[in-house]
Amino acid sequence: MQPFLSIIIPVYNEAKRINKTLLSINEYLKTKDYSYEIIVVNDGSKDETIQIVKSLMPSIKNLILLDNKKNCGKGYAVKQGMLSSQGKYRVFTDADNSTSIDHFEKMLPWFEKGYDVVIGSRRISGARIAIHQPFWKEFLGRIGNLIIRLVAIKGIKDTQCGFKGFTAKSAEDIFKRLTINRWGFDIEVLAIAKALGYKIKEIPVYWINDPMTHVRLNTYFQVLFETFKIRWNLIVNKYDISKKN
Repeated sequence: MQPFLSIIIPVYNEAKRINKTLLSINEYLKTKDYSYEIIVVNDGSKDETIQIVKSLMPSIKNLILLDNKKNCGKGYAVKQGMLSSQGKYRVFTDADNSTSIDHFEKMLPWFEKGYDVVIGSRRISGARIAIHQPFWKEFLGRIGNLIIRLVAIKGIKDTQCGFKGFTAKSAEDIFKRLTINRWGFDIEVLAIAKALGYKIKEIPVYWINDPMTHVRLNTYFQVLFETFKIRWNLIVNKYDISKKN
C-alpha cells in the first residue's frame, strides 16, 4: 500500500543532530492518521551517524536507511531518496531540523488545490527567522538569490530553503533529470519543474539557523557556478524537456 507521505533526510556527519531530529519527526507523525515512511540517506558519513540511525530503527515506525559509503553530495542523496520513496507526497528536509515537519500541514492544502511542488520560503510575507545566520552569510545569500532569479529561475524568492515537497508524479519526473549532485541541486530542481510546466507554490516557514551547518564560504561560489551551468543545460535542452511524461 502506497504511504501518504515520504520524508527524505540527507545526512553527512550528523551524529550530533540526527537523533533529536528523527525523534522529533517521529513524535509528530505518529499522531497523524495517515501512513508515512522516513528515509534517511547517508552521504558517506565518517562519524557515528549510521550507528545512531540503526539504533532508532526498532522504535521508529517505517524508518528506512539508504547507506552510501562514498560522499557524492546532498543533491545526489536527495535524488536517491526521492526516487526510492513511495509516498503520494514526498518532502525532503534537513537533518538540523531548521524547518520543523509540521510545516507539511501548510503544504497539504496547496497540493489539494493542484500544485505539484510546494517549497518553504524565508523570503515571503509571513516567514519568520528565529535565529539568523551571520551577516556575511545573509548578505551573500541575498546577492546569490538575485543572480539565481535573473539567470535560472524567475519568480521564486527563496530557492535554497531545505524544506521542499512534491507530488509523486512531479518528484519522479523532475529528479530523474537531475544532473547536479551538490549544493546547486535545489536550483536545478526548481528550474526543471518550471520548464516542465509544474505549478510551484512558496509557503512561509519558521526557520531556525543551526551554527553547525555544513555550508561554507566556497559553497556560495559553487552554487553560482552551478546556476550558470543550469542555464546552459536549459538552453541546450539537456533535461530533455520535450519528453515530459
